[in-house]
Amino acid sequence: MSFELRLLWAGRHSPAEWETLTADYRKRIAPMAPISERAVKVRGGATGEARRRAEGEALAAAAPADAFWVALDRLGKPIDSEGLARRMEKWRAEWPHPVVFFLGSDLGLDPELVARCRWVLSLGPLTLPHALARLVLLEQLYRALSIGAGIQYHRKPF
Repeated sequence: MSFELRLLWAGRHSPAEWETLTADYRKRIAPMAPISERAVKVRGGATGEARRRAEGEALAAAAPADAFWVALDRLGKPIDSEGLARRMEKWRAEWPHPVVFFLGSDLGLDPELVARCRWVLSLGPLTLPHALARLVLLEQLYRALSIGAGIQYHRKPF
């Protein structure tokens, strides 16, 4: 198996206008790396911590066990785009299995799932709507891959 990106999130698909935006980034990413996204739904009427735990279990069950698991969490490691590009180039060179990014629901990710991940990434301390977090992640994945491929998209800050 080769380098591949997968995004798994707890919940439903976003409204159509958000899906159009995320589809655009998937299309841009696809020539550089296979990419897929999947909403993982949890059945039942659990609420609060029970729902968050059930979401974590469902997300873990949907990911290949041999994948490189990355949790998106506000308490994770902040990184700039060039740092993410270096990390992704390392994964491409050294990790022969998919890289899976987990996004939580409005409750966040289950701490047990976060603890099982090899890396915890923060998009920043701000609270973002789920659809916007997905879009920001996809844009940053595209930016990181374009840096690695030498595509003129990213501009270094002053």
